[in-house]
Amino acid sequence: MIAIALTAGAQNVDPTPPPPPPTYASLMEMDVPVIAGDITDRPYRVVGRVEKGVRKATMFSKDPSESKVYRELWEDAKKLGADAVVNAQFGDPRVTLISWGSRKATGQAIKFLTDEEIAARRATTDAAPKP
Repeated sequence: MIAIALTAGAQNVDPTPPPPPPTYASLMEMDVPVIAGDITDRPYRVVGRVEKGVRKATMFSKDPSESKVYRELWEDAKKLGADAVVNAQFGDPRVTLISWGSRKATGQAIKFLTDEEIAARRATTDAAPKP
């Protein structure tokens, strides 16, 4: 009984804290500015939704990696004039009629607001009547 109580109390606790959320500055330093989460330290507008099916070349090729999926999303986002992709998601590889392994990926292509746009937005918010 004591052994059960001790093992029940000893959960798998990872002493490593989670990484900090990405920031505007860290995202802009990336070669492929695509993240699974969101950016909260700089306002932006969504310029479009990017969606891609990333396939492996042959039955014997490796499944598409996260970095390959992110590169593919970024290529489409650049065509929309985006600065980055946020809220990127992709599924597990699956076999389809036309592919030996494909991952569906989606994300939001975003354009960060300029300092002038941020100032104008603040001015509009400050000028709004208070209830």
